[in-house]
Amino acid sequence: MKSEIRILGIDDAPFSFSDKTTDILGVVMRGNGYMEAVLHDHIQIDGNDATSICEQMITRTRHYAQLKAVLFDGATMGGFNILDIESIWKNTKIPVITVTRNQPDFIKIRLALKSHFSDWEKRIKLLEEGKMEKISTYYNPIYIKFKGITFTKAKEIITLSTIRGVIPEPLRVAHIIASGISRGESYGKA
Repeated sequence: MKSEIRILGIDDAPFSFSDKTTDILGVVMRGNGYMEAVLHDHIQIDGNDATSICEQMITRTRHYAQLKAVLFDGATMGGFNILDIESIWKNTKIPVITVTRNQPDFIKIRLALKSHFSDWEKRIKLLEEGKMEKISTYYNPIYIKFKGITFTKAKEIITLSTIRGVIPEPLRVAHIIASGISRGESYGKA
């Protein structure tokens, strides 16, 4: 795999549950850490528009034809606005990888969804779909789900795009920008 591949990392901005929407930021980077573009949009807090908004964000960037993967910081944005990674893969034809630092506790997630959403069954089905894979790193493991790509290739993309720590640089930079826009200055781990 070439080190110059273009990867899009998408993350949501910090928010309060009293907010109706939150920003989402995308960063297009080459695998070696060279940033080429920043993308921006909004999604509803706890809504169901993250998938369609992200699909639009992916397909409207001038880098669309060169993208080799889209990385998400987890499978949810804006609270429980859950991504349908199968849909994103099918509608963009770009491989999708979700990256999380911790293995999700689906029992707690199921209880939270059941107590707050009438469509909790649909939301939990999206979250539980697909196999979660563990990737060991120098520090702590990370967990991924993926569509449109093999585990070996997904792992290769994550390794190629991770400069320091365990989070791929496109996601780390998207998180920093989103946090800075939302709070005036970025802080916290990506």
